[in-house]
Amino acid sequence: MIRSPGVYRPQEDTDLLVRTMSEAALSPKATVLDICSGTGAVAISAARAGAARVTAVDVSPQAIAAAWLNSRLRKLPVELIRGDFTELVGVRSFDVVVSNPPYVPCQQATTPTRGRRRAWDAGPRGRAVLDRLCPILPHLLSPQGTALIVHSRLCGIDTTLDQLRGSGLKASVVARQMIPFGPVMRGRAEWLESAGLVEPGQRHEELVVIRADRITP
Repeated sequence: MIRSPGVYRPQEDTDLLVRTMSEAALSPKATVLDICSGTGAVAISAARAGAARVTAVDVSPQAIAAAWLNSRLRKLPVELIRGDFTELVGVRSFDVVVSNPPYVPCQQATTPTRGRRRAWDAGPRGRAVLDRLCPILPHLLSPQGTALIVHSRLCGIDTTLDQLRGSGLKASVVARQMIPFGPVMRGRAEWLESAGLVEPGQRHEELVVIRADRITP
């Protein structure tokens, strides 16, 4: 994937989300929304799988430019929207919503609005984006829609499940993967320990994919 500085490089979490989306056997005619798309890797995978329409949204102009280039080089019709995903609420709905949002805990209470850290920093609990996304998912999903979200166990799996269920969705963990800390996590390992987010000496984390489905009346 071509990307400019400041655009998240697809890593293990992207691969896990793509595999889980493939294994979910979602309708090939589905409309798909990729939130926090970055390079467009997940959106491109959905388009390759035959989705009827794929939309990718990201607040970063660099990410949208990268996703545009990556999708066009592969001759895939991905619609690209620069903006906040909340702007789509009440405007459109989708059969499938996928997201690999920023989820790395950081010391700063406010999330960065520019620069490389914008792609991963998500507040002291790593939930700055997740806490905004989970409550509005029902308003982005079609009546029988499905959402897939990947994030680290450090962000609180139960919190995500509770928020999704509290918004009226059926939610469960459908994939897990243990990985070693990458450069960002290694660089703040001592702070993560002092904040009680990891055990002393811990240098690995578990990734999870959580699936949420609209409950058919």
